[in-house]
Amino acid sequence: MKYFIQFLCILSVLSCADTKNHDNEDLLANAKRIHEAVITIDTHDDINVKNFTDSINYTQRLETQVNLPKMNEGGLDVAWLIVYTGQDSLNADGYARAHENAMSKFEAIHRLCEEIAPDQIGLALTSDEVRSIHRSGKKVAMIGVENAYPIGEDLSNFEKYQKLGARYVSLSHNGHSQFSDSNTGEADSIWLYNGLSELGKNAVYELNRVGMMIDISHPSKASMMQMIALSKAPLIASHSSARALCNHSRNLDDEQLMMLKENGGVVQTVAFSSYLNTEKDEAHSAYMKELYKNVADSLGLPWYERSQFRSLSREQQGAFMENYPKVMALGRELAKSRKDVPPAVDVSDFVDHIDYMVDLIGIDHVGISSDFDGGGGIEGWSDASETLNVTIELVKRGYTEEEIGKLWGENLMRVLDQVQAVAKEMG
Repeated sequence: MKYFIQFLCILSVLSCADTKNHDNEDLLANAKRIHEAVITIDTHDDINVKNFTDSINYTQRLETQVNLPKMNEGGLDVAWLIVYTGQDSLNADGYARAHENAMSKFEAIHRLCEEIAPDQIGLALTSDEVRSIHRSGKKVAMIGVENAYPIGEDLSNFEKYQKLGARYVSLSHNGHSQFSDSNTGEADSIWLYNGLSELGKNAVYELNRVGMMIDISHPSKASMMQMIALSKAPLIASHSSARALCNHSRNLDDEQLMMLKENGGVVQTVAFSSYLNTEKDEAHSAYMKELYKNVADSLGLPWYERSQFRSLSREQQGAFMENYPKVMALGRELAKSRKDVPPAVDVSDFVDHIDYMVDLIGIDHVGISSDFDGGGGIEGWSDASETLNVTIELVKRGYTEEEIGKLWGENLMRVLDQVQAVAKEMG
């Protein structure tokens, strides 16, 4: 009898294991089906113009977190490629240098879509074009402008950028611009305008008129509130998460989230470690910081903290941007063989923010972004090739195909449609 009972117990354990494996297989199959059925949009991917040449470009599986092979591997359909310019002095010389930098990034994106790989990726200007290019089997590029600083003080440049393909603009970045205070003012409580400048208020009208979405991810809370009061169209946060879960000035607090809901906008939850879980990020980052430094030293490469970036010379910045993905990739690979690495912020932490914001403001106002090649990336979604893992976690949490479709892109496209409809009404 004793051995018979043991035999039954073994059968029970094996049966449970089979059931669990079967359940996991069903979940994975369902997630893959949904992932292929919906349009997956990542609203924030930084670029380096050196990766848009005849010899080095996104048709190759570069060390960048985003490129065409990795998008294909992970099933990422749409990448918003970013025209980013750092903050500099508020004068004509600074604006001119920034404008030149912005133009080089616009040109790089157009080169990818029109010369390098027109058979693999197309530039979309509307949601209809997103769907059309996606149906053709190609990947989709869209353009966002991170920091309106290169616009200078000539508001007609917004229309110029719109004609070049830009479909969203942030009025500031890390530092106060000529248009808007930045969230970075929280660090020292020094503000230039207590929100928007007069030029910034006029910029809101102009962005509505030309049909570009206004991005509130970097401006200060006061700036964001004034933009909502002035804008005739919904706004977006292109890459921000929930401040209630992670108290970082780049995240949106509950009041901001509720205002965004009332405005009809959308917050694109960002897979940026330090905006998701401060404690886990600090412990893991301290370890990895030493590891990256050791990797850079072993390769004979100069290495800096991202916080030092603005203080570097142009040459140092260029070298850092070129070496950064290489060092990061080698460091992550090395970490896999070590047992003492503190746990990293992961996809579960990321979807915790999605859950929180969906519960607070509803499924129609939340989306997804990575900030790849600009500091983003977490365990499980470290580059575009791992995009499916986000969908798997959403399926685990009980989201339906319709809800996952909204999170991955439908909400963002709805806002784009509404912004462009307002522009038509304004003539």
